[in-house]
Amino acid sequence: MSEQEQVIAELLAPGVLAGIRWAHASATRRALESYSEADGHDLAWLGNTRFTLFRDRLDRVFTCERYALSGDGEIDLDVLYAELSDQDLVTMPRLAPGLIRRADLHGSAGWAFRDRRFLLASGEFGRLDTLPWLQKSLTKQLVAMQRNPDIRQPSLFEDFPLGEFGMIDAALLAADRELDLATYIVAHSLDSDSGESELVFGRARLNLGGGPAWHWYQDLLSVPLPGTGRRTDAGQVPADPSGVPDAPVRLRRLAGGRSDAAR
Repeated sequence: MSEQEQVIAELLAPGVLAGIRWAHASATRRALESYSEADGHDLAWLGNTRFTLFRDRLDRVFTCERYALSGDGEIDLDVLYAELSDQDLVTMPRLAPGLIRRADLHGSAGWAFRDRRFLLASGEFGRLDTLPWLQKSLTKQLVAMQRNPDIRQPSLFEDFPLGEFGMIDAALLAADRELDLATYIVAHSLDSDSGESELVFGRARLNLGGGPAWHWYQDLLSVPLPGTGRRTDAGQVPADPSGVPDAPVRLRRLAGGRSDAAR
């Protein structure tokens, strides 16, 4: 079994991927509803708002940070459901509290399931395949330098002259030592004109010489998800919500052998 198959299977069954997809959909809808060029908003505002909402929704669905269980093991539903739309409430997966914990890395927001962590990264719509990690933070570059367990020899070698193998090998070893958990990336993008979005989960690859940005990734917008139940604890969720429709999503067939079964 490849690492991709193993990781996706581990995250699929307990609802981790369902939680990520819900958080992304909720954040994207809310950001697009609020976005208005006439009100002075620009793409930077949209990007910052969508990231903030995505982080918040992940904390909600995984009951982390301010949405965590109280000392008596209860969840403050008024806080958990505050400002969520009817559609958000109806579609929010009901996951086991404590399933995911916050595991930030050098100031970058992160979440962990057992011994696997994921961070968030945004990219240009339609170009996640070649997302330039050197233009991202040092933390994201460090994540992209991890060894790929599916291959014996680091694929970074193809980006360097033979004489630099030792330097790259040392860098990879340093990345492995620096990271306390195997760390992956949830990358997302949005076309503000059409409302189309992308969401992938994968192992980043430091593409110093250009080319593929991933050892592997899964498109989370098309992966079939198991039923997780819905959060209806508050007893105020309408049976037929009138919420705003999901942001339109374009499902692309991925090149290079990467699966289109699961971002």
